[in-house]
Amino acid sequence: MTLSSHLALGLVAGPEMDRRRLLGGLAVLGGLGLGGCAAGLAPQLPPAAVLGRGDPARYLAPLRARPGRIFDVSVCLRPFRPAGPRLDAETMGDTLVVHNYGHGGSGWSLSWGSSAIAVGKALAASPRSVAVIGSGPLGLTSALLAQSAGAQVTIYARELVPEFPSMRATGSFTPDSRVALADAVDPGFPALWEQMARASFRRYNEMLGLAGEPVKWIDRYAVSDQGLPPPQAPLLSSASPELHFANYAPRLRDMLPRGEALGPDATPFRGFDVRRQSILMFNLASYASTLVSQFRLAGGRTVRREFHAPGEWTQLPEKVVINCTGYGARALLGDETMVPVRGQIAWLVPQADFDYGVSFRGVNVIPRSDGIAVQDVSGGDMRGYGDDDTVPNRAEAERAVATIAGLYARFGSL
Repeated sequence: MTLSSHLALGLVAGPEMDRRRLLGGLAVLGGLGLGGCAAGLAPQLPPAAVLGRGDPARYLAPLRARPGRIFDVSVCLRPFRPAGPRLDAETMGDTLVVHNYGHGGSGWSLSWGSSAIAVGKALAASPRSVAVIGSGPLGLTSALLAQSAGAQVTIYARELVPEFPSMRATGSFTPDSRVALADAVDPGFPALWEQMARASFRRYNEMLGLAGEPVKWIDRYAVSDQGLPPPQAPLLSSASPELHFANYAPRLRDMLPRGEALGPDATPFRGFDVRRQSILMFNLASYASTLVSQFRLAGGRTVRREFHAPGEWTQLPEKVVINCTGYGARALLGDETMVPVRGQIAWLVPQADFDYGVSFRGVNVIPRSDGIAVQDVSGGDMRGYGDDDTVPNRAEAERAVATIAGLYARFGSL
């Protein structure tokens, strides 16, 4: 179970629980990442919290969840590598190339920590200038960190903000969302992952309170039918091998808030079991714009360019290159270890008073300033695995919105 699943249960900072008991809870989405639902034995939860009169859970605004409010349906492919992100360096002719790609559904979440490792390797010989290939979350953070170390940086990319696919990720901090397979990583990777996650988390908290709220904390409510495990689609088809995705959430239990159970009559979600968890999220339109502005103010330069072979990097004036091409690295580098993981989001018109997240019957909702993300995450980590279809499925989008609409049809007032 990934960190997003633990967050849905509020168990990141709680006592140790075995995987089978954890699988009884409702797992939810996170970031360019997704969680899912998994059935099993229900975990032993603490007594329901007693809410004060001013508790925001008493005054939640209903979501206007209707298919007619869908203004976009987006699809992106998460760049998954079973062994985890590629962070090695190699020499191509007279050019040093440092790779920084393959983060699965954890690209935004791990970007600062992963880029710090890549930039450290790129600047080992103190180059005066650095080229960054790609302008996504890894490209932007690599560029900013190289600038802060004194290098002149140029970003070369086919797509610039706000064009690149990662802009339509959900936008929540889920650093182990399909980041690797547990049995495919090097022995030292869990510790490296923790280093990246903690470094990123610190950087995000430094951005709290900035204009446009690029990063903020919100409450998310995991809502489920009383006394029943959440329904789900089958995790695997009979022909699919079972994959064990890495679960590193316990390594972060000291730094994330505890979740709490709320009584069935304590919130407007009357008659449901409800758990509340504070989560860190990104308003990606504002966040990416903030990063681009910082990059330009520091003298950074962007060049729109598409590369067809890595040998073209050796023709650049910069002799140190950081490769942040995401899923594009599969074709560009012939990296056949890369696996596409399809993710689709239905976008509802922004609603100013809807300022919390919710998950219900395998659908996850995150409020963004540029739209409300509604995503079907039923089926767990295998959902979309190996699927490179980027054509939006409107019927799937409307089903997800209809599921959430069913929840709010029973929404009451206190």
